[in-house]
Amino acid sequence: MNHTNKLEDFKVNVKIKLAALWTSVMFCYIYEDYFELYVPKKLERIISGDGLLNTPMKLFSASFVLIIPTLMIFLSIVLIPKLSRLINIIFGTLYTALMLWIASNYSDKWLTFALSFAIIESIITSIIVWYAWKWPRHSQLIL
Repeated sequence: MNHTNKLEDFKVNVKIKLAALWTSVMFCYIYEDYFELYVPKKLERIISGDGLLNTPMKLFSASFVLIIPTLMIFLSIVLIPKLSRLINIIFGTLYTALMLWIASNYSDKWLTFALSFAIIESIITSIIVWYAWKWPRHSQLIL
């Protein structure tokens, strides 16, 4: 009797992969923002209004920047493949560029952790673009 102890595996749908990647990038965004609260004088600047998000419009803009990836978790699953593929390529590319730009502006030694997060986030969003670009095709012979 031959008995193998091989672990079961199954093919994960690209929609699930994309949603999981957007979820991962959102966790990175949240944790990076949380850890930034530990940077010396950060809380004092926030409380005094000297922080980066010191106007209602800046706060709204930052909120909107984070709303898109949050929605992409859901939209990656429920939208038709053609539309899901397109918006994943568009937003994945935009967020990759945004995170690389942000990473290039970190110089404070206290923000080394943020640089690490930005690099990881840009890798994740690049993978999103790659999965969306390589979306599997269903070929069907039409007679």
